[in-house]
Amino acid sequence: MSFQIGIGSNIRKSPYFEATVADGVSCFSVYNHMYIPAYFGDPDGEYKRLIEGVAMWDVAAQRQVEIAGPDAMALMQYLTTRDISTTKIGQGRYVPLCDHDGRLINDPVLLKLSEDRFWISIADSDIELWAKAIAAERGLDVEVFEPDVSPMAIQGPKAEDLAADLFGEWVRDVRYFWFRETALNGIPLVLARSGWSKQSGFELYLMDGSRGTDLWEIVKTAGTKYDIGPGAPNDVERVESGLLSYGSDARHTHFPANPFELGLGKLVDFSSGDDFVGRDALLQIKTDGPKRRYTGFVISGVPLEASQNQNPLVQNDKTVGFVAEMVYSPRLRKNIGIGLVNADINNGNDGLHIRLADGVRRVTLANLPFL
Repeated sequence: MSFQIGIGSNIRKSPYFEATVADGVSCFSVYNHMYIPAYFGDPDGEYKRLIEGVAMWDVAAQRQVEIAGPDAMALMQYLTTRDISTTKIGQGRYVPLCDHDGRLINDPVLLKLSEDRFWISIADSDIELWAKAIAAERGLDVEVFEPDVSPMAIQGPKAEDLAADLFGEWVRDVRYFWFRETALNGIPLVLARSGWSKQSGFELYLMDGSRGTDLWEIVKTAGTKYDIGPGAPNDVERVESGLLSYGSDARHTHFPANPFELGLGKLVDFSSGDDFVGRDALLQIKTDGPKRRYTGFVISGVPLEASQNQNPLVQNDKTVGFVAEMVYSPRLRKNIGIGLVNADINNGNDGLHIRLADGVRRVTLANLPFL
């Protein structure tokens, strides 16, 4: 059975939308109220390009929230569990955001552009509204808004060579999660060494939405020598690499989890003395110990034909966790998954299984990352 997604005016198109259509996008998903390419009709080729070469992704749906003004640092510090006081201009940080009950509501990357100006590059939830409300309630002198910024990613082992061709050899000295404001053929952007894969790469934060097709074509043309091609954030590679996917592995609305359960406990800072949203709840969770843990799974049986999501993990007729996503790994040559399991279930437990359309499959726990 096949389905289609309607292209309506209530969902926003990215500046790269027309370029991705011209390059043969065959499936869109919706992320942050925007269309985001899911794949271009050749999943095996897109995976291979990411692992061995270089792929280009429209990730404009990774929307930015700008926080600017005299109290920008105060607001940003209150929003995240992490101590960001030592963050330097030009540096990015992975910053968990929680609600007042300690549940993760987003896991963005913070970019510090100046002492009183930040971007947070968000996963799939309405953080702009949340941050704006908190700023108003606390009476902070700050602006919270979405800037004209649209990321494109180049990912894969040849991404650095491509970036050097485009911008110059200086890009090789950019450290992971650091960035620099620059331009390409007159197109203003921020270049960051980052991206949602473990294959190395960069994100190009376009700062003029009218130039999306121009930027896409420039990168595409320069990448021809590296056999570049379009793709999308890759489910198989992310599971192999143990990357958290907010919305898939946890979402505060219907499968909530806290940072300690998700392996992010080291990013919850109680020692700095700063207050932050969810601090009291998270301190209690740390004291009591998390009830679940984020882990990998190996699933028996024939190779899965497509990614599958949200399957209860069962032992002795009792649900003891869930497999958030499972895929067949070409590099490991087995089915693997990622998700949460009760804290008292360890890697030696047997009798774990899930039920799929083709029957029951045995499951064993595995440490992350797989690769």
